[in-house]
Amino acid sequence: MTLLLMAAGSGSRYGKLKQFDDLGPKDEFLMEFSIYDALKNGFDHIVAITKKENVDFLKEHLSSRLPKHVKLDVLAQEVNDLPEGVTFTGERAKPWGTAHAVWTARNVIDRPFAIINADDYYGKSAFESAADFIKNNGNKETFGLIAYILKNTLSEHGSVSRGVCKSEGGKLTSIHEHTKIEAQDNVIIDSDSGTQFTGEELVSMNFWVCQPSIFPFITEYLKDFIGNKENHAKGEIYLPFAIKEMIAKNLIDVDVIPSASQWFGVTYASDKDMAVSELQRMTDNNGYTSPLWDNV
Repeated sequence: MTLLLMAAGSGSRYGKLKQFDDLGPKDEFLMEFSIYDALKNGFDHIVAITKKENVDFLKEHLSSRLPKHVKLDVLAQEVNDLPEGVTFTGERAKPWGTAHAVWTARNVIDRPFAIINADDYYGKSAFESAADFIKNNGNKETFGLIAYILKNTLSEHGSVSRGVCKSEGGKLTSIHEHTKIEAQDNVIIDSDSGTQFTGEELVSMNFWVCQPSIFPFITEYLKDFIGNKENHAKGEIYLPFAIKEMIAKNLIDVDVIPSASQWFGVTYASDKDMAVSELQRMTDNNGYTSPLWDNV
C-alpha cells in the first residue's frame, strides 16, 4: 500500500517550512509520525511531494530512517510539469495546487493509495481505517475519505479553513469550504459567512484514499484549467474540487469513513508548543518509541 505525503507548502502563516520543523522528542518531523503509523498498518511505499530545492534533503532524511523494505520516492512539484501538449510561458510563483501535487506522482503509483498533508498529525487509528478500506474495497470506482469531527480540528491561535462534509448513506455528496472557522464565546462560527456549527460536523482534513484513475482525470482537468489564461497567474486546482467533479460526472463515489482519531496541525507558529507537547505525551505513554525509528 502506498502513502502519498504533500510536503510542498510554503508555511506562510507558520513563518517557516513547517513540514521540516523538529517537533518530535528527538527532533523528528511531524510527517515521520504519520509514516510510522502507516508502516505499522502495512503500508510499504512512501511518496513525498515537495519543492525541487528540498528533494535531495528530504530523500536523504527519510531514507536514513525508513526500513530497507520500504520503497521511497521523493518528487518535485514543478510549474512546468504539465500534460503533453500543454504549455505555459508566463510567470508564476508557485505550482498549480494540491491536485497537481498528487498528479506529480502519476508515474510511480499504480495501485490504491492514501493521501495526507505532511504537516498534520492524523492518529494511529486513522491509518488502520485507511488500510482496512484499501484491503477490503473491491470497487475501482470507490474512493475513501477519512473524516474528522470539526470541534477536534480547531486552533486556539486563529481561524482555520475546513471542508464541511455532507453525505447520504455513507457516501460523500458535497464538501463546502469554510475559510475562517473559529470558536468565539463557546460558539463555532465561520466569521466570513456567519455560519454557525454544532462542532459535531464531519470535516475533510485531506486524508483521502484514491484509485489510480484519478491521474488521467487530473490530466484532463489540467488541460482545461491551463487552457484558461485567467488561471495562469494565481489559479490553483485543489484536490477536493477535482474529486467533487469526479463525483458529479458519476465517475466515482466516495465512502466517508468517520475517525475518532486525534488530529492536530501546525497552522500557526503558536501551534508549535502544543504539537511538541502532544508528541512528547504520546511518546511518554508508550504510543511511540524514542527515537522514533529505533525499533522499526
